[in-house]
Amino acid sequence: MTTRTVHIKCFGCQMNKLDSSLMASALQKRGFKLVEKPAEADAVVINTCSVRQHAEARVFSHLGHLKHLKKTRPGMIIAITGCMAQRLGQSLLANDTIDIVVGPHQIPHMPDMLIAALENGKRTIAVTDHIRKPDDQTALERLDTFEIAHDSDKNHIKSQAYVRIMRGCNNFCSYCIVPYVRGPEISRPPQAIMEQIRKLADQGIQQITLLGQTVNSYAYRAGNRTCTLADLLQMASETKGIRWLRFVTSHPGKFDDSILQAMAKLPKVCPYLHIPAQSGSDRILAAMNRGYTAGQYLDLLAKTREIVPEIAIAGDFIVGFPGETDEDFAATADLVRAARYKNIFVFKYSPRPGTRADERLADSVPLDVKQQRNHELLALQNEIAADCSRRFLNRTVEVLVEGLSKKPHLNNPESTGQPQLVGRTATDYIVVFNGPESLTGQFINVRITKTSALTLFGEHV
Repeated sequence: MTTRTVHIKCFGCQMNKLDSSLMASALQKRGFKLVEKPAEADAVVINTCSVRQHAEARVFSHLGHLKHLKKTRPGMIIAITGCMAQRLGQSLLANDTIDIVVGPHQIPHMPDMLIAALENGKRTIAVTDHIRKPDDQTALERLDTFEIAHDSDKNHIKSQAYVRIMRGCNNFCSYCIVPYVRGPEISRPPQAIMEQIRKLADQGIQQITLLGQTVNSYAYRAGNRTCTLADLLQMASETKGIRWLRFVTSHPGKFDDSILQAMAKLPKVCPYLHIPAQSGSDRILAAMNRGYTAGQYLDLLAKTREIVPEIAIAGDFIVGFPGETDEDFAATADLVRAARYKNIFVFKYSPRPGTRADERLADSVPLDVKQQRNHELLALQNEIAADCSRRFLNRTVEVLVEGLSKKPHLNNPESTGQPQLVGRTATDYIVVFNGPESLTGQFINVRITKTSALTLFGEHV
């Protein structure tokens, strides 16, 4: 029998990376061979993101390339999954390049749908008809079974794996499309999560990252008991073989002290927190429906550092939200100065059809102003990050090695005879050093000899 080949292209967040890894494993078990290039593939799966217009534009640009490629490979099947698939649904099939459309909740069906399409050429769609209605128990169990069966580090970074602890979102931030493409917030049963973690640990996984759109909202109720994120961290910490635990992404308005206490007392829980602020202006935060003020956010950071002194904190910001004035942006810059982040991610506001901001607020900030604010905020953060990084100079840090560096020219001492590798500390600092590639997936010590805003450079001890 001829081996079928598949190429998977992933856009977007950690949720999409996890879904891509699960689909890759499932397809391999059904006889598909993963290939690096679309030109070598019988089927191409594109896992998509809808958080910003730019993300969707990249997908359509990629489809333009595949349209020409498909002419040279008759019978090639193109499948779209992820948030774009759920948002645009049937309309995507109007694009004659696309053969299959699969929503995030339907990814367990992807292998069968690809095989059927390759055999009979039939174009099909499987998305959730009423996305804000919770899936029935059978569908939820099918998703859990799929995750437990196919999660691994085979299609991710060696020794690391993501474990989804919840699906969906109930926050309805006015700019965000996620509740309308990922559905309502549903916490997975702790038994299923722990079964998955133990299975991964038995495979040699040493770092687990717990995922949720609002991961700190995890709450699984059974009878008169509720299992929280802090409870999960405790249970996962007791798993033999697991060295580090992380969790992303947290919402500032729903943060419980028990999580900080767990971080402080459990050595395996990494002292790192990704907690988006989005703005430093109370007026803009209210318009965003974020549910907290800038003062409350900074109070949370102060409490976090009091309980977990060595913690590193990352944040997200949106610049150019409708109605954002120079004064509003100045307030955001003030918050960044006060927060002293390890790093931040800055995004220019992008209207998303179906969100409250798009329906009620005009996209009033000019693009050039958004770009300027984006540049200014990143420049400010680079100064802060460079200062924060300098405290590591001449210190020895433990890192989990991820593999070969993608930018080896950044730190290439003469005559080492070894490739440049990259790893991360427990506080999520990127560390670059030279060493044998066989260190990938291992915990090692590195002495820091040079620092920059985003990277630590060192020598393997």
